[in-house]
Formats: sequence, C-alpha cells, structure tokens
Amino acid sequence: MRQPHGRLVRRDAGRRAATQERRETKRRPKGPVFAALSASRPAALAERIERAPVLDRPVRALSGTVVRALPPGPRTDVLHGVPFGQPAHPALVRMPLGCWTSAVLLDLFRGTERASGTLVAVGLAAAMPSAATGLADWSALHRHQQRVGLVHAVSQAGAATLFGVSLLARLTGRPGNGKILSAGGLAVATVGAYLGGHLALRLGAGASHAEPIGHLAALGWHDLCPLDDLPDGQLARRQLGYLSLLALRQGQAVHVLSDHCAHLGGPLHQGRVITVREADCVTCPWHGSTFRLSDGAVMHGPATARQPAFESRISDVGWVQVRPARASRAARRRAAG
Repeated sequence: MRQPHGRLVRRDAGRRAATQERRETKRRPKGPVFAALSASRPAALAERIERAPVLDRPVRALSGTVVRALPPGPRTDVLHGVPFGQPAHPALVRMPLGCWTSAVLLDLFRGTERASGTLVAVGLAAAMPSAATGLADWSALHRHQQRVGLVHAVSQAGAATLFGVSLLARLTGRPGNGKILSAGGLAVATVGAYLGGHLALRLGAGASHAEPIGHLAALGWHDLCPLDDLPDGQLARRQLGYLSLLALRQGQAVHVLSDHCAHLGGPLHQGRVITVREADCVTCPWHGSTFRLSDGAVMHGPATARQPAFESRISDVGWVQVRPARASRAARRRAAG
C-alpha cells in the first residue's frame, strides 16, 4: 500500500510544478524587445548594445568622419588627454552633468529661476568640449565598444537638446515648461552616464591595458634571452615569465617595453619603428599610439598612460637582462611637486 501512495504524491507534485511553469510562461514577455526591457539588470541592456550589429553602419560612418576631422597631431593629442597623462573626457564630462543636476535640484525651490537658468547655460557651454574629447576617444575604440559609445553619445546629445530647449523656455517666460524639460534632460543624461560608466569600467575604455610590472622591481635583474637571439634593428617579442615584452636591439643596446599597448592592449612588436622629435619610437598597429622606446613616454595618442619600460644590460655570458625602469630624478621631482 505504501508504493502506490508514494506514486500518487510524486504525480501530484509533478502536476503542481507543470501548472506553475505554465503560469510563469504566460506571464513572461515574449520577443527580443520585451526580453531586453525585462532585463533584471541595466548591465544586460548595455551588453545587448555591445552585440547589436545594427549599429555598425552609423558607427562606421561617424567614426570615419571623426578620424578625417582629427588627424594625428598635437590638437588630437590634447583632445585625448596626452599632455595630462589621462583621458580628458571623464574630467570634462563632470561639468555639464554637475551643472544640470544642480539646476534640476534648484528648480524644486522658489526664487531660484535665475540660478537654475545660469546653471543650465553653463552646462550647455561645457558640453561642447566634453563632446569633442569623447568623440576623439570613441573613434579609436573597438567595434563593440563603439556601439555602446554611440548610444551613450546619442543619449547625451538628447539630454543637451532638452536642456537647450529648457533654457529657451526659461528665457521666453515659460519657467514651468523649462523645469519639466530640465527634468527630462537629466533623466536622459543619467541613462547616457550609465552607458559611459559601462564603457569605461566594464569595457576598459580609457584604462591602461599594459601589463603591470611594478612587482618585479624588488626582484632585481631578470634573464630575458641571449643577445644573439635578437635580430638587430627589428622589433621582437620575448617572454619574461607570463609577461610579454617588446625588445629592439640596436647593436649592443637593447630597448625593452611591455608589449601590450597601454591603450587597448595591441601587440607593439607588430608595429613600426619611427623617429619623433629625434627619438626612436614604436607605433601600435591597432590605433597608432606612439611610445618612446627609451622610457615608454607617450609621444602621440590615443594612449595617455606611459608604456611600462625596462632597463637592460648585457651579462658576461651574453644574456640580455632586464628590470623595471626607475623614474629619473627629474621625473620624481615632477611627480612630487
């Protein structure tokens, strides 16, 4: 008698589970659009944008226009942030977002219409250099990063448009409409800011992609390879444990840098050796970042972070030995000051 009873219990439990599954299936939205909208996390939407080939056509068109408008040179380097040692866009974008957020908060109080309007205007003025630096950085990214960056840019352009119309409404005696438009602009800007954070923090746009070498400093000199194994005057890649290094032999001298480009990790050993300001440099084959071979200094962007460099020497038995380069005394004074 026990066995049939057990079967009945299991059968009843199975019916209940099947019924519950049918109910959940009916409640679940169908189709790719509804699936995107019902994502449990905002990151899921950003990830869908990464994998959206429908954006590739406008990405190619806009990227080509930006690249033609910003050829390599000092002006483009400034937009990337090369003179500052880090991307300029993240610092500049704080100004319009801060002004617009403050304006919307002031709109909640009486007698603040003039201050709110001033903040909206200042934010609009600051949005121009922020957009210019953002476009310069965006034009030198991978395709999946550019997809997210395009939607980010469209969101921020939409926010700027709403704030511009808001300012016009305030100036023409319609402060109520101006406040509503500002609130809408801040909401759109918040969406764009989230995508910008996803681009920088999840996809690594703007961060240094060079392998860290500071932990090797205390370990002294390391054997890299025999000097005779390096072709004279040609870029070569050599392994130091798990680190990939770029080596260039010039007679008895050897220049050594981390091989992964600080911009987006491109293989520097596949680049070219050029001369910039009378210094031997290597250019990344992916996006053209140029580094001085003697110390890894950035000569041209889009990279802004210095390429990790190594000191080298030739041992008595003909081996190339390396250790992380120490900052010069002048560089240490600049960093301390």
